Amino acid sequence: MARPPAGTIPDAPGSYQFKDRDGRIIYVGKARSLRSRLSNYFQDVRNLHPRTAQMVTAATSVEWIQVNTDVEALLLEFSLIQRYQPRFNVRLRDDKSYPYLAVTLDQEWPRAMVMRGARRKGVRYFGPYGQAYAIRETLDLLLRTFPIRTCSDNKLQRHQRSGRPCLLFHIEQCSGPCVGEVTPEAYATMVRELCQFLDGDTDPVTKRLELAMLEASDRQEYERAARLRDRLAAVNKAIAKQQIVTATPEDFDIIGLADDELEAAVQVFYVRRGRVVGRKGIMVDKVEELTPGDLVGRIIERLYYDPPPLGVPRQVLVPTMPDDPDLYTHWLSALREGPVTVRVPQRGDKKALQETVTRNAADEFVRARLKRATDHNSRAQALNELQNALALPEAPLRIECFDMSHIQGSDYVGSMVVMEDGLPRKSEYRRFKVKDVGQNDDYAAMQEVLTRRFTALLAERRRPLEKGQKFAYPPQLLLVDGGKGQLGVAVRVLEDLGLDDEIPVASLAKQFEEVFVPGQSDPIRIPRQSEALYLLQRVRDEAHRFAITYHRQLRNKRMTKSVLDDIPGLGPNRRKKLTDTMGGVRAVQNASHEDLAALSFLPTSVADAVYDKLHPRA
Repeated sequence: MARPPAGTIPDAPGSYQFKDRDGRIIYVGKARSLRSRLSNYFQDVRNLHPRTAQMVTAATSVEWIQVNTDVEALLLEFSLIQRYQPRFNVRLRDDKSYPYLAVTLDQEWPRAMVMRGARRKGVRYFGPYGQAYAIRETLDLLLRTFPIRTCSDNKLQRHQRSGRPCLLFHIEQCSGPCVGEVTPEAYATMVRELCQFLDGDTDPVTKRLELAMLEASDRQEYERAARLRDRLAAVNKAIAKQQIVTATPEDFDIIGLADDELEAAVQVFYVRRGRVVGRKGIMVDKVEELTPGDLVGRIIERLYYDPPPLGVPRQVLVPTMPDDPDLYTHWLSALREGPVTVRVPQRGDKKALQETVTRNAADEFVRARLKRATDHNSRAQALNELQNALALPEAPLRIECFDMSHIQGSDYVGSMVVMEDGLPRKSEYRRFKVKDVGQNDDYAAMQEVLTRRFTALLAERRRPLEKGQKFAYPPQLLLVDGGKGQLGVAVRVLEDLGLDDEIPVASLAKQFEEVFVPGQSDPIRIPRQSEALYLLQRVRDEAHRFAITYHRQLRNKRMTKSVLDDIPGLGPNRRKKLTDTMGGVRAVQNASHEDLAALSFLPTSVADAVYDKLHPRA
């Protein structure tokens, strides 16, 4: 890689990106001074750390983006890493999808439920919890005191139409909003108090229950007093599940870490008002050179780039101070809109708690390392065996597999799945709706899909990589599902586009698990028990699953087309509101023109269009 001309690199904060021969970003970094930082890479590679030397050797160019402040450089670096997933940057991943207790505040009658995955606006999250059953146990204890609904929206609407509550109402674990047994104001108060309790502010709730129990007893309302006593016991049991770790009601997050040269396990405990209200684990692949302070900084970036549901606390307790503590302090303070301290606990309760968190991280590290060793060895063996069996020029670190799905030529779709380093790269999966095949012709469908994919590759090579292309990187192995016929189609497409010398291709036939390659009439029989065949079967089956899933979506969409579709002015939201108000599509069909015109949310022109569509004139 040639060094940029002297004086062209700015002496200013920013982010820099190293790229390989395909224009793919392989490393992203940040610096207070781009000139000083980049100069460290342009020296004898023997003086560099082995991982850094490997990255510099693989790179063919370097670019940079100048910003105004160190914090902007930090945010830009993290954003680029999340977007491009460079192979030489440290990889931080959650070791599982942690469940949250969620309250849907954006609904008319908020609901309490277990949720995983991406968070959405208008929902209040508590946790994360180690197991989903822990959330359900907590909810069961709290619903007698805060009887908000836990049922689905469909079930709520069904009971609203029938006018009868479900079993939860009768056992006093729901206040019955579906049948008007609670006012919106009283329901909102229960939701607010539940969120307050889950935030760790439990004293007002227990004091209110104690006072109500004593008042009921004084009035000789002993049955009510007994129910309040049971509710108080349930609340105290739920409180006991939240481990008390400090004598004073403090808010902080505490990080524990266990690592070696290759990877690290991170555990985070979320403490609010002196109680542990959630925990989370992260695994780190150290594919770049990292000091302990660098590693802690990367962990803080991952934890708070998307602010967690519990928000940024006043204190973040770490095992080692990050290399640039002022940078992270300023950034976190801006996120919280208030002062934040990053420090290492030295004594007392916090020091003891960090030792506990670190022990949790060490236990997780041992489990992850045993699993990783097994997985990594089998993946490396599979890729090496595949390279030898198919006589590939290099190990196929990126495999793309294509499959078709249809029913008698209808709803023809194609799928493209990607394996990188033997693992699914789901963000790179693509699906195709076949456009130009009007009959049962798998070969024509495969040709169309492959042509579109690799034409896009050639087009995107001519554009800057920052445009966010979907097909910018070529595979080291193109795999198609089928026999010699599908293989011939793939070879013709690559030859027509001038990519046949660059991209190796093979096909995997289902019947005998035979592998066909160009130029050989007989199949290559890979041993049944080999890791290479197992890898090919996995990627082929994943492509088939992905294609079938897309095909079913299109088929279901076509088969469930409603008589209310394609009416001018009646979009999805208005259509749903219309069917909910009237009680279903059949009720809309039976409604008179006057009934439709009387709906305040339905303009006169739309009501006319609905009636005309459902009652066509002879």
